[in-house]
Amino acid sequence: MDRKNMESHVSSARGSKVRDSATLDKATQTVPGNPVEVLIWFAALMLRAGNTATRTREWIDLIAHKMGFDAVSVSLSLDSIVASVRRSGEWVTIMREVGPQTINVWRIGELERLVRAAGPKTASAEIAAKLAEIECAPPLYSRTQIAAAVGAASAGFAFINGAATPEMMAAAIGGGMGQWLRMWFSRHQFGSAALSAIAASGIYVLVAGLASYAGMEFTRYPAGFIASVLFLVPGFPLVAGLFDLLQQQTVAAVGRLAIGIMFLLAVGLGLSIVIAAAGVDLSRQPPLELAYPIKLLLRAIASFIAGGAFAMLFNSSPRTILAAGLLAFAANSIRLALADMGMMPAPAAFFAALLIGLVAVVADHRFNVPRLAMTVAPTVIMMPGVYAFEMIVLFNHGRMLDALQATAACGFVVGALAMGLATARFFSRRQLHAL
Repeated sequence: MDRKNMESHVSSARGSKVRDSATLDKATQTVPGNPVEVLIWFAALMLRAGNTATRTREWIDLIAHKMGFDAVSVSLSLDSIVASVRRSGEWVTIMREVGPQTINVWRIGELERLVRAAGPKTASAEIAAKLAEIECAPPLYSRTQIAAAVGAASAGFAFINGAATPEMMAAAIGGGMGQWLRMWFSRHQFGSAALSAIAASGIYVLVAGLASYAGMEFTRYPAGFIASVLFLVPGFPLVAGLFDLLQQQTVAAVGRLAIGIMFLLAVGLGLSIVIAAAGVDLSRQPPLELAYPIKLLLRAIASFIAGGAFAMLFNSSPRTILAAGLLAFAANSIRLALADMGMMPAPAAFFAALLIGLVAVVADHRFNVPRLAMTVAPTVIMMPGVYAFEMIVLFNHGRMLDALQATAACGFVVGALAMGLATARFFSRRQLHAL
């Protein structure tokens, strides 16, 4: 199989939306037969599904050993992979582009299961056929289901940030419609982020205006307004970039952080347009007056809904959605409770992320659930989206001291989340080479 045919297969598989026997038969007839090409194809699928460079490198080492290679050296970035492998004293070097990336937890889980099931010196054709099947698989959920899930997550964010019922409903409508628009323009990453921010926050303003005209009072406007766009916070690129940086995967880490910052700026631009056009006041408001036990319970339920919704957004299985929601229920409740007791936001985020990481390690070791499946959604809902957007808006308005304060708060919390997840790895005793 020459390189041109291999690239043709990959391109056709990436654009596939329907999974049937005819599609898979055609795909498996054109898969690459060269073991080196199969290895680097596996690596590209891992990175394209959103896995960190650190974990991708670990799985590459394991599958290369099972395919019979004596040694492998890999250089990973977000847009390309260079791999040098040795077999029978001969070295071969190959390079491949990664392609457009997303977060696909189901795909990462299938790739990990493929490696675990492979025996010593497994035939490359067998692995390639399975890779073709994984790549051709359609998403688990429709656009309507994902948009509804994001709407529910936005409502949960609104309550956690202090919004009342009317603001939660408006945030849900704005977030759901914004996600719908985002999926339609998914190929234009930063442009779709800005347009989605304009749509989500603009729809919130419109719904709030119509509701106020009908006699419904919006007393906590800023909390719901910000919550309507919190689904656009690039939480995973920022946390994954810091995590890779801690593991000395510098090239991939810098790329992820740059993408996260650019995405955040695009969203902030769209949000600033709506703020300027509608004259939105983002002044902080006092928290809701509720009995503390009831407040704890409702925040925990909102965390469960938001965590499960984000797990659906990341193409997780129904079982993983439930597990991620329960983990978000516990971890975010602990974080908020620690903050209520006077702990600073960054240490509270660290302990919550540490809990998430430890549970993910146990789930990986005992149930073979990918760590990313358990860590991404619960961690993302704890991202300091309010601080991030306040930072951009305040800089845009020239309020430098307030903007720097929001920047520091955002940076400390993001760093604490990454450190908590990284610390949990120290408690992992089983190494991949033992599989």
